[in-house]
Amino acid sequence: MSVRRRLLVAPLLAAGLLACPLGSVLAQQTGVGAAPPAAYVGSAACKDCHAKEYESYSKYSKKAHSSQSVKIMAPKLTAEELTGCYACHTTGYGQPGGFVSFEKTPELANAGCEVCHGPGAAHVDSGGDPALIKSKLAMSECERCHNAERVRNFNFKPMLFAGAH
Repeated sequence: MSVRRRLLVAPLLAAGLLACPLGSVLAQQTGVGAAPPAAYVGSAACKDCHAKEYESYSKYSKKAHSSQSVKIMAPKLTAEELTGCYACHTTGYGQPGGFVSFEKTPELANAGCEVCHGPGAAHVDSGGDPALIKSKLAMSECERCHNAERVRNFNFKPMLFAGAH
């Protein structure tokens, strides 16, 4: 598979656009057991309850400013290449309620808290129920963006455990 094709397919896989679990298809078709789609709220919604983590993320994490790289490169990229960037540099791109554009969803323009912890609306609306947000993370989730191919293609050193919070 060519590098260009991998750059296009990987973000679609990461965003779940090429996966279609049978259970969710059946739920959508029948309406049985169908939960409302998860909604993204943006990292600022986390700061009141998670002040220390939010401050550290905002101050030290490159993720907190990840859209700047995309904005710098955008004029040199095709539309397809740009969507590949959005998959890792924004929050919830390709997902219901996720990043759409810098103008329409500026609160989701960077790789924020919900990239790792999942959509946060239910967690926030519940007053912080820990069962409604992902707290245990697996390395495979990080590797959707922090993987060997991107290290080679973009010549960067992934910092999986640095600067998040």
